[in-house]
Amino acid sequence: MALKSDRWIRKMALEKAMIVPFEERQIVKGVVSFGLSSYGYDLRIADEFKIFTNINTAIVDPKNFDERSFLDFKGDVCVIPPNSFALGRTVEYLKIPRNILTICLGKSTYARCGIIVNVTPFEPEWEGNATLEISNTTPLPAKVYANEGIAQVVFFESDELCERSYADKKGKYQRQTGVTPPRVTES
Repeated sequence: MALKSDRWIRKMALEKAMIVPFEERQIVKGVVSFGLSSYGYDLRIADEFKIFTNINTAIVDPKNFDERSFLDFKGDVCVIPPNSFALGRTVEYLKIPRNILTICLGKSTYARCGIIVNVTPFEPEWEGNATLEISNTTPLPAKVYANEGIAQVVFFESDELCERSYADKKGKYQRQTGVTPPRVTES
C-alpha cells in the first residue's frame, strides 16, 4: 500500500470525479481549513445534521435504530449538546477507485476543542456523501461550522485489485446522499 500525494488526488478528482465539488488548494482564511493538502483532502461538513437527543428515552440499538433519537437540524452552525453527538454529511460526494482504500480522521482544530469526528474507512468502489459522527466530549455545548473543514481523508493505493469491492457487495451505504442513520441488512 502506498500513500497518495496531492498530484494524484488532483488528477483523480479532475479526471475521474473522485471528489465533487473539488477545491484545488487548501482554504484557510477565517474558516476551519478545507481542500487539497499535501497527502490528503480536507472534507467539509454540510449544513444538515441529526442531533442525538434522549427526549423519547429510546434505547440505542444499531440493529433496530429508533430515528426518534435524533432531532433534524439545518443551519450554518450546529450546537452539539454536552457529552452528546450529531451526525452530519460531507459536502463532497466521493467515488473511491477499486484499488484505493481511505482513512478519514477528524481535524485537529476540532479535536483540540474536545470535538471528535469518527468515520469508517471508505472501501474500494464506495461512493456517496460520507456520514460523519461528531462527538462533543466536553461538559459544554460545542459549535460545528457548516461548509467548513471537519475531517481529512487520506488515500492508500494497493498494488493489486481487491477480489470484492463495496459496489460488488452492494453495500448498504452505497450512493448515500443525506445524513444516513445506522442500518442492518436483512438477508
